[in-house]
Amino acid sequence: MALAKPCSNSVYPGCLRVSETDLRAQSATASVAQSEETASSADFRAWFAVFTAARHEKRVSQHLAHQGIESFLPLYSEKHRWTNRRNVTVQLPLFPNYVFVRISRRQRGRVLQVPGVFSIVGCGSEPTPVPDFEVESLRSALHLRNFEPHPYVVVGERVRIKAGPLEGMEGVLARKKNNLRVVLTIASIKQSVAVEIDAHDVELVATGERPHGWCDMRNISIDVANRFDTDSHTL
Repeated sequence: MALAKPCSNSVYPGCLRVSETDLRAQSATASVAQSEETASSADFRAWFAVFTAARHEKRVSQHLAHQGIESFLPLYSEKHRWTNRRNVTVQLPLFPNYVFVRISRRQRGRVLQVPGVFSIVGCGSEPTPVPDFEVESLRSALHLRNFEPHPYVVVGERVRIKAGPLEGMEGVLARKKNNLRVVLTIASIKQSVAVEIDAHDVELVATGERPHGWCDMRNISIDVANRFDTDSHTL
């Protein structure tokens, strides 16, 4: 497998998708201190994004399951109309070309050997963990909310979800027809999704507020609803 190419769609400078060759080279040049790391550190599991071949996400997820590796493939429903005029609902990846895995350092090589896996997303030669909070929130909310892919968005009216399984997640306020939506972004893979939500379940993020801090503004739900009716982004 060739060395990973620079990850041009990453928000991290000099970011690379980590290939199996990278990991072998890193292991071969590791210092004595690294080789003496404790078992607890080597066995610690975290979530990572795995970059896959196009339309191989489900197959990769199945291979991972057969190997006993915990994975998460977010899917959403979409109606397709076939040539015979029959309407069919299909399950498609919410993040095309990506599957999330919860693995330890010892398991990275096994993941890279799965057919259809190109690399583990990371910076330099080290895979970058995806915050547990983001993955677990998506897992909890996936069957309770309406999600769909959305073009990558980082600029706009920022809000924080204050109720439900997505509580604490921040995104950009948007709307589609008469539905209020929040566009959530997974920074490490630079992909966004839109989720339908009630105006009273979000609050504005104060300008200059620290990430993931809580806003103390009063009547914030009313402000969000008013902005939704006037100057929110239209999808």
